[in-house]
Amino acid sequence: MFMIKEIPFEERPRERFLKYPSQTISTHELIAIILRTGSKQESVIELAKRILYKYGNLKELSSASIKDLMKIRGIGTSKAIELLAAFELGKRVSKESFTPQVKLFSPESIYLFLKDELEMKTQEHFLALYLNTKGELLKKETLFIGSLNSSLIHPRELFKHAVLNSAATIIVSHNHPSGDPTPSSQDIDITKILHKNGKMMDIELLDHIIIGKDRYYSFKEKGII
Repeated sequence: MFMIKEIPFEERPRERFLKYPSQTISTHELIAIILRTGSKQESVIELAKRILYKYGNLKELSSASIKDLMKIRGIGTSKAIELLAAFELGKRVSKESFTPQVKLFSPESIYLFLKDELEMKTQEHFLALYLNTKGELLKKETLFIGSLNSSLIHPRELFKHAVLNSAATIIVSHNHPSGDPTPSSQDIDITKILHKNGKMMDIELLDHIIIGKDRYYSFKEKGII
């Protein structure tokens, strides 16, 4: 059984990761990189192999609890946390890479889609939802953070992303940190400007949703656009 110091320097997991494309590094070597150290009895590579052998595959390993991992000789709280944190990051990358076929068919559905993201923000966030001809979400883009101002929310920025994403229609939304979604005169002016520009570009602004605390305001429902 080799200890890590007995392995030629250039063949150690971290050095191999630096030298070769990451996809060529074996699974147990990647686990060893996360764990960093083994024990007096075995190298980190042997520990990583033993963990992988116990669970059989990464899916089963990623589902293990901290308590389960700590039952393995050589795995303490820190190593268990580091390993599961790495898996959690991988899951989040996967979620960000996958765009579900979200259909935003009503002001309420838009509100429910954005509520968790915007409701508790302490600053105003202005974002746009770009839709295809079927009303399916193509892209969500945060365009501005801070108090809304017609000189800052420029139509060019909004419609640039629409063209890049081949969007047929757009929905915009922002939050009111006060919790009251009633539009200000500035909100109304901005909405009218964006709606007018949308007609000129043949990319319709479907709605502007202002999100407050447990309620929303829809410019479409109120007949403003």
